[in-house]
Amino acid sequence: MLADSAAVRPLTVGVLGTSSFAGRRMVPALHGCPDTRLAAVAGRDAARARRTAAQWGCSSHAGYEEILSRPDIDAVYVPLPNSLHHTWVRRALHSGKHVLAEKPLTTEVHTTTELFALAAERGLVLRENYAFEHHDRHRAARALVEQGGIGQIRHFSSSFCIPSLPADNIRHRPDLGGGALLDAGVYPVRAAQYFLGDELTVAGAVLRWDPDYGVDIGGSALLRCADGVTAALTFGFGNRYGAEYELWGSAGRLDTQHAFAVGADDVPLLRVEDEDGVRRTALDPQDQYLAVVAAFAAAVRGAQASGADPGHEVTAARARRTAELVARIADLARTVTEEPTREPAGAGRAGDRWRS
Repeated sequence: MLADSAAVRPLTVGVLGTSSFAGRRMVPALHGCPDTRLAAVAGRDAARARRTAAQWGCSSHAGYEEILSRPDIDAVYVPLPNSLHHTWVRRALHSGKHVLAEKPLTTEVHTTTELFALAAERGLVLRENYAFEHHDRHRAARALVEQGGIGQIRHFSSSFCIPSLPADNIRHRPDLGGGALLDAGVYPVRAAQYFLGDELTVAGAVLRWDPDYGVDIGGSALLRCADGVTAALTFGFGNRYGAEYELWGSAGRLDTQHAFAVGADDVPLLRVEDEDGVRRTALDPQDQYLAVVAAFAAAVRGAQASGADPGHEVTAARARRTAELVARIADLARTVTEEPTREPAGAGRAGDRWRS
């Protein structure tokens, strides 16, 4: 790893925001990765920022600008609500900081395009945190498919559904970029791109609308490739937890569970079914959050060495296409308004796995 060389200084990172996800997953990864040094945490709630900082041995700030003004900080991680990403990622880039932002990078195609253009102009690294893409399980699945392990691909399906959320959860706030499509639906979309490529188009969609919250709380979409391969995607709140994908081929099918959020000690399984029966392959446990942090640090080192992000073109194109597909799903969707039925928050959970 980068830190194996005594000549390489760990990347110094500040965190803009104190979300529960950041505290459970990304802050520990930023602290634990040998290629990064967690320097500071900032939050609107100064007491919460102080508690997080004390837990991980770094400094705290009551305002995000204080981190952006620190010359010793190389990069920032942005786990703010969706609607705030554009403003603070842009400010971070203008401050000369490399940025790892939570997904979705922004809530609009044009703002996603704008931020990547700004990063390129300033020679900075900008990454959107789809951590699952950095888990070796998915590389193994894609390699098996590309080698013809299940024949010609005919269909892809994926779902990401989570239990009910508290009424005051930010995912229920339209002003903060809430809704199931932007929170959960982006994962199956991204997984479809991962396996089928970026030339997917949207054939149709349905969104379930909650009139009290003013956001979508679930839905489905059908995507297709030019060669007729299809992708059926499902997402939502208020369900029993499920996060999986399945690839159907002419000679077999492959599936995996807990595809998008997996514990560092969990043993991931790939299941393949064909004419010879069912095979389950256990892969080594891996911390996908450590992996995404290490990949981000490596990209920054590459940019520092060359004056530009070597991976910018591919990364920007993939992020822009994700944003376009999500926007098209929203535009084409038939909206079904549901009479709200409130279940206790967390009903239907499988332990706390859904909180990953």
